[in-house]
Amino acid sequence: MSQPTSNLFLFVGKTVNDEYGRSIGRIVSFTVNPTGRVTSVFLKHEDGEFHKYSSEQFRVDGDNIVFLPSIKLRVKTLCDEIPLIWRKEQALNELLEKKKVPSDLHNELQKTFEGALNQLKTDAQTTSDNIDKYIVRCNAQIRKLNSALINLEIEREIGRIDENSYQTAIEMIQDGLKWAHAEREDLEALKNQLSNMLLGETPTISPLQEEEPTTETSETPETQETTSPPLPEPPVVVHVKSEN
Repeated sequence: MSQPTSNLFLFVGKTVNDEYGRSIGRIVSFTVNPTGRVTSVFLKHEDGEFHKYSSEQFRVDGDNIVFLPSIKLRVKTLCDEIPLIWRKEQALNELLEKKKVPSDLHNELQKTFEGALNQLKTDAQTTSDNIDKYIVRCNAQIRKLNSALINLEIEREIGRIDENSYQTAIEMIQDGLKWAHAEREDLEALKNQLSNMLLGETPTISPLQEEEPTTETSETPETQETTSPPLPEPPVVVHVKSEN
């Protein structure tokens, strides 16, 4: 269960993981407003770089702290705001039919709602395009890890890698494949949620259940592709050791 971000002070110097268990970095400092609320968090990443993120991208979960990607937070915000404007516009039209609002005021408010709705729809399309880029990145990562796994098996078969080193390496690769597949599934669910919402359907499951509304921070995925073919699931390798 998530806890207030004020508890972030307890995690200074501690490691932050993403939702899939990957290490993101360590908390080094905060930005705090005059009322004492944490508004942003400074992280030192594994590569030594320091970056600042909105405090709402962090969820305290017991003794752990989880980093939430801004793309997920943006989808949740859009899926809250767009249906709300639809409902307001519908209510406004019903009030006009009941003659509870003057036509000139109705037209003025309707233009306001339409402008806001069009902007949110544009944001939703941009967000959907960004999700596609993240999915491409996951696919590329899965391909690389599958290649690494195959090459590891080849080198082990010809006796160039000892058993201990092999076991350590294969565990790391299989963890990476598990994380990449889980992230891709989440991204595909986010894209479907956006599409259903824009079609006027209500998604039954939200990828951000029990999380507070948040704001978006700037994250630019490094991708060069826009589409990718379906990929095979990671191979499972079993070795049987014969007894002399």
